[in-house]
Amino acid sequence: MSISEISINDLSLIVFSLTIIISYFFDVISKKTGIPSVLILISFGILISQAFSFLTLPKPSDGLIQNAVSILGGAGVVLIVLEAAIDLKLKRESAVLILKAFLMAVIGLTVTAYAGAWVLNWFTGLTISLALLYTIPLSILSSAIILPSIGMLEKKKKDFMVYESSFSDIVGIIAFHLIIGMHEPNVEGEMYKEVIGKLVFIIIFSIVISYGLIYLFQKIKGHVKLFLLLSILALLYGIGKILHFESLILILIFGVLLNNYTLFFRWKLKTLIKQDRVESLIGNFKILIGESAFVIRTFFFVLFGFSIVLFKLLELEVLYVGASLIGVIFIIRAVLLLIFTGKKIRPLIYLAPRGLITVLLFMKVQSEDIDMGVDVHNLDGILLFVILFSCLIMMYGLIKNKKLVQREDEIQERLALEREKEREFFQQEEPSDEEAEKDQI
Repeated sequence: MSISEISINDLSLIVFSLTIIISYFFDVISKKTGIPSVLILISFGILISQAFSFLTLPKPSDGLIQNAVSILGGAGVVLIVLEAAIDLKLKRESAVLILKAFLMAVIGLTVTAYAGAWVLNWFTGLTISLALLYTIPLSILSSAIILPSIGMLEKKKKDFMVYESSFSDIVGIIAFHLIIGMHEPNVEGEMYKEVIGKLVFIIIFSIVISYGLIYLFQKIKGHVKLFLLLSILALLYGIGKILHFESLILILIFGVLLNNYTLFFRWKLKTLIKQDRVESLIGNFKILIGESAFVIRTFFFVLFGFSIVLFKLLELEVLYVGASLIGVIFIIRAVLLLIFTGKKIRPLIYLAPRGLITVLLFMKVQSEDIDMGVDVHNLDGILLFVILFSCLIMMYGLIKNKKLVQREDEIQERLALEREKEREFFQQEEPSDEEAEKDQI
């Protein structure tokens, strides 16, 4: 039997297993080199696509790939936000840092989206309101790329990036749905009141359900309760999306409340929980979320790379519009970092990748029947350009930061060695007690 006669079903199990194994080694390489693992996964997806073409193997249809990317992306958003939230520790000393990260995320998203909309308006003729449908997704930091890549940063900068990317995800998705709602038919004039009402409701509901789930699951015994908890959260998220609620807020609030249960279960509520069981639940749940997020992230970015059409990057319009948007993103980021974090903005200035949520929201725009008024066929190429180059810039920043950290470590080791040698020298020069007594006699 020739290679061309092998069905895709015969290869699926092998490809699935190999992808997980290879992704693990990519993750190891990423930690040692500073190259974002996501960038390697996208490249791997592109190589698989080229291999299918070279071996004349049947490729899955574009519709099937898009559906798979959409499903994986939805699951990935839940896991990534939950992974970020369950790592956030609320402390008084962190209040200023959280506020700065929130303001940085909101102002950065708003200014970048509007500046990017002016760029698209100038080059493509899209109206500002329609251009925002594309520039809001392009203004959202990708926590799916940032969170696995910042392990080498100092703690304060790492915490800042965790908060900023999480807030960027939430605020960006809410802003996007608000803007896309304005372009849907039969939009009522009370839309803003409806959005605010839904936000208030989902926040209150999220707090109540989070308390209930933590109380319930710390009482359940057995090994399957973690997947049951994850399934309930995914179910609530899915129902919320159907009802047009920002149910990602529920995921965020649950994760934060669980990891900071001692802060929220106080006074009489403290008697409702057993600390050892909740600590065990948190520890095991973190492992489950981390490994599940790893698998989802792997296949999302490999499939995204598989679906990429590289020749779109060669379009002249893609090059100058994409380069302009990259310039807007990093100039605005530099200015805001100077305002909120001071002069030492490296390596934070480089950490502005676009990824999973950007792709999902782009797909959402394309699935809607919205009259753009102009030809926007190059926007897929612009999306690809911004994602790839923002990841490459992040890679440069991480590698540069790693070399700087290594250099500082070497200097500290050299200084410590020199101090040790000086200490030994002076100890040799100092007279012993017996010699000192003889000198006195």
